[in-house]
Amino acid sequence: MPDEDVAPERVVASGADDVERAAEAALRPRRLAEFVGQRVVRDQLELVLHAAIGRGRAPDHLLLSGPPGLGKTTLAMIIAAELGTSVRVTSGPAIQHAGDLAAVLSSLEEGEVLFLDEIHRLARPAEELLYVAMEDFRVDVVVGKGPGANAIGLTLPPFTVVGATTRAGLLPAPLRDRFGFTGHLEFYDPDELRQVLVRSAGLLGVELEVAAAVEIAGRSRGTPRIANRLLRRVRDWAQVRGDGRLDLDAARAALEVYEVDVLGLDRLDRAVLGALCERFGGGPVGLTTLAVAVGEEPETVETVAEPFLVREGLMGRTPRGRVATPRAYEHLGLATPDAGQTLFD
Repeated sequence: MPDEDVAPERVVASGADDVERAAEAALRPRRLAEFVGQRVVRDQLELVLHAAIGRGRAPDHLLLSGPPGLGKTTLAMIIAAELGTSVRVTSGPAIQHAGDLAAVLSSLEEGEVLFLDEIHRLARPAEELLYVAMEDFRVDVVVGKGPGANAIGLTLPPFTVVGATTRAGLLPAPLRDRFGFTGHLEFYDPDELRQVLVRSAGLLGVELEVAAAVEIAGRSRGTPRIANRLLRRVRDWAQVRGDGRLDLDAARAALEVYEVDVLGLDRLDRAVLGALCERFGGGPVGLTTLAVAVGEEPETVETVAEPFLVREGLMGRTPRGRVATPRAYEHLGLATPDAGQTLFD
């Protein structure tokens, strides 16, 4: 039987739902030495953690930023494992009131790691409570209501906050300044993704040929989460329609089924590029008009398709609207407009 986990609507989406996260957990490295890629952040973290262990103290609070799917949650789990302690996991959207955060903080044990995912989405009252807790290891708990309410100060044992964010610019300066270390995760290169895939295939108990690993890595948009998801889809294809081998033919056939092309573009990406190049002559065209042309909401085009297309040099953003680059025409197999017709001026 193929995987029972259900892939997201877009197989190249960088986000993950609960089912996807459960599938990822089995492939997650447990130690820094096992973590592939992010060499700079990995080396910096190793120094911070080993120095803290040597001093017998909790390390500074740590902030991890970068696009989704690059390993922020994995690194948080690794940090706790390297410190030999447990990790408490929550997220900004889950903390709606200061009392919610106070309950979590007051139950922490000495040296424990508190992982706050999407920390930029913390409610303002919870942010202000977190400032004091991170700096002074103290939290004020309000007992009672109305005029008779009293604030009782509780001293907290030393702990380490590991914050993760995809939008570091949204963090208020007072919160950002309370982190002693900030690491920014970058997109992976194809060779690093190949290493991720080989390791994941071993954990899944399947044999992945080198050529297939290279093919999948090249279509994974620089993101390990997408690479592992595509690997599971290729495994499904090989099991159901192939001979069980994860070779180059199986990889190409499976990715064709899921409409992931050689650059990692899917149906939505190609629809946006196609409309921009063929309907609007390469642009410039407004976001709303472009979204209507592909039958999607403007927010979907702007947040889901556009970032990758811009990063890959297939689309440009100008004050007059979105424009297609010569590389977009080349990728779609279309004739590039004459120099006088290009719309980057």
